[in-house]
Amino acid sequence: MSADPRVSIHPDSSVLMAAIAARLITKLVDVQDKHGEATVVLTGGTVGIGTLKAVADSAAAPAVNWSKVNFWWGDERFVGSTDSDRNTLQAHEALLSQIPVDQERVHQPGSSDDFDSPEEAAADYARRLAEAAAAEHAADMSDDRPENPGTLPRFDVVLLGVGPDAHVASLFPEQAGIREKELTVVGVRNSPKPPPERISLTLPAINTASEVWMVVAGEDKAGAVGLALAGANPVQVPAAGPTGRSRTLWLIDENAAARVPEQLVRKGPAGS
Repeated sequence: MSADPRVSIHPDSSVLMAAIAARLITKLVDVQDKHGEATVVLTGGTVGIGTLKAVADSAAAPAVNWSKVNFWWGDERFVGSTDSDRNTLQAHEALLSQIPVDQERVHQPGSSDDFDSPEEAAADYARRLAEAAAAEHAADMSDDRPENPGTLPRFDVVLLGVGPDAHVASLFPEQAGIREKELTVVGVRNSPKPPPERISLTLPAINTASEVWMVVAGEDKAGAVGLALAGANPVQVPAAGPTGRSRTLWLIDENAAARVPEQLVRKGPAGS
């Protein structure tokens, strides 16, 4: 279990996204120095995609060996592969088309073009995660691995946004997904936020990550952020649930920080 979450507050969303990008580049370089490769789980949303654009625009981006970065997603909308709602499509436009990635390391969740239901797409994604984990486990005998080798690969960083209702990934308050204890990936129906059908990593899967970064901007998120950091029940406040094994970071702007408990506040650059 990681220590208490660290909260780093930035003046506005533009500064926040640039700071997260700088931190991510540094983290990927450090992990590659140790393991030879790195794995990041991406998120969508304004801050998530804006951060990827900031990475692409950074002069430091070439420091990362992008051909040795594994990309997964925390959730995806179960729509057609070319639908503009797809997190994967937005990530491709913001970053992945701008850097020399190995396409075999870009693990996009399935779309409604490929599967008849979100549950089928979720099962396929879980299978591919398990296959990646098995291959990694056979090659990596270090101690820095998920608690369930063979089920999930090592997640070095999981990026997560937070909705005004406190949802993370596509785990919504009181719904079945946030209650799931066994599966690594679930199909989601009747999402309160359109589109209604999605697939999502579960909380147990997210919490195998070495580091979880909650990336949040906007006054409309302040209530959710405050409740999560005050220790609310994740079933009602899913954002309270993600916990990195070594570190949990809340990287937020001042608008989102309005209700953060004072004892958790750390103002300054994202690298502090």
